[in-house]
Amino acid sequence: MHLSRYLKTFPSHNKPDHFLLYSTLRGSLAAVPAGMLQAIQQGELSDPESEALARLGMLVADPEIEKEHMRRMLERANGRSRNFKVMVVLNLDCNLDCGYCYEAEFRGGHYMSAETADLLVQTLSRERIQKGWDVNISFYGGEPLLSLDLIVSCSEQLQQLAREHGVKYAFNLVTNGTLLTREVAQRLVPLGLNGAKFTLDGPPETHNAERPFASGADSFDAIVDNMAAVWDLVPINLGGNFREDNYLDFPRLFDHLASRGITHEKLRHVQFTPVTPQAGCSDHSSGCASSDAPWLVEALMYLREEILARGFKTSKPGVSACVVELEDNIVVNYAGVLYKCPAFMGWEGLSVGTLADGIGDYRASHCIGNWQKEECLVCCYLPLCFGGCRFLTLMKGNQMSDLDCKRQFLDATLERTLQQNLTYVTTGVAPA
Repeated sequence: MHLSRYLKTFPSHNKPDHFLLYSTLRGSLAAVPAGMLQAIQQGELSDPESEALARLGMLVADPEIEKEHMRRMLERANGRSRNFKVMVVLNLDCNLDCGYCYEAEFRGGHYMSAETADLLVQTLSRERIQKGWDVNISFYGGEPLLSLDLIVSCSEQLQQLAREHGVKYAFNLVTNGTLLTREVAQRLVPLGLNGAKFTLDGPPETHNAERPFASGADSFDAIVDNMAAVWDLVPINLGGNFREDNYLDFPRLFDHLASRGITHEKLRHVQFTPVTPQAGCSDHSSGCASSDAPWLVEALMYLREEILARGFKTSKPGVSACVVELEDNIVVNYAGVLYKCPAFMGWEGLSVGTLADGIGDYRASHCIGNWQKEECLVCCYLPLCFGGCRFLTLMKGNQMSDLDCKRQFLDATLERTLQQNLTYVTTGVAPA
């Protein structure tokens, strides 16, 4: 048996003369004595111990077979999926005036028409629901709740179609939180609402400076009022966008939430991400927000520890690929134009089709499989990266085919992340 390529080894901070083995592919963690690690490396481990580590994905029979398995991993995942995920951009309008607005350059009075919404329902029904796929929509904007009637209309139709064909329909909201009142939540939950992403950029003074209403009025209290009013109806994910000069203020947000009765058991997930200079993925997923800039590494580690120390859940390392690699994900903008990532809506030439014409072949244009090269396939971080984020590659002025290598970032953060998990999270560490 051989050590997996996709394995990291760190000294154990809690057990002298022990090491932590972490499988980046399985997410498994084992604490082993130094002598056992030496026996592994020398091929002298006993059969029972070898079998235990093999079950955790840490030992493999043939590293070359493991490498080929990784080469085809996303292809297999795409082939197994029967859950279609759609981000639907209902409008490019908003009742807030955020200083860093990601859609500012192309925002306007753009709203999805009833005709385009009908075409969306027809397409999802014909191409997915009638073929036995579950459908999950993330309604996005702008501010999606400015298009509440369309959310209701689409969801009523899709829910009925899903029932008729024995599949599931559900949706979530990526919202600034100002319009998701209890009355609105009570209207939407029966139609399939199963989650909402709110955004608070730190404590009141920080948030209100960054995310005021379009009128100039403060928005913090209105958002927190709604969180307190709907948490028992709708699972809430809380996000926030920080800068180098304000991230140290963010933990005070939790004190304000606690004063309103919003404690850790009332939020499903908390994740803070850096302000980016142009539309990115961080409103929907944290996977794209990485950099090896020293201040950002420190900010992310500091905020993650504060989140965990207060009992909230946040992201863990896990198998992750750029959304363009996943065939069961698509973005539909207000005009019915299709993209693979919400960040690409502001980039000319990155559409992959329309609702009317269908999805084109984007494998070459979006450089699918750009990570299938030796330098990636032998990298221990491949399962956490798969070539990184296409958007960040473009933001750096590189070609889409170039890699957004996360090695430096993961070198700087993974060990601390695992130690945080051991301190604050039940991880099921398996002593070998």
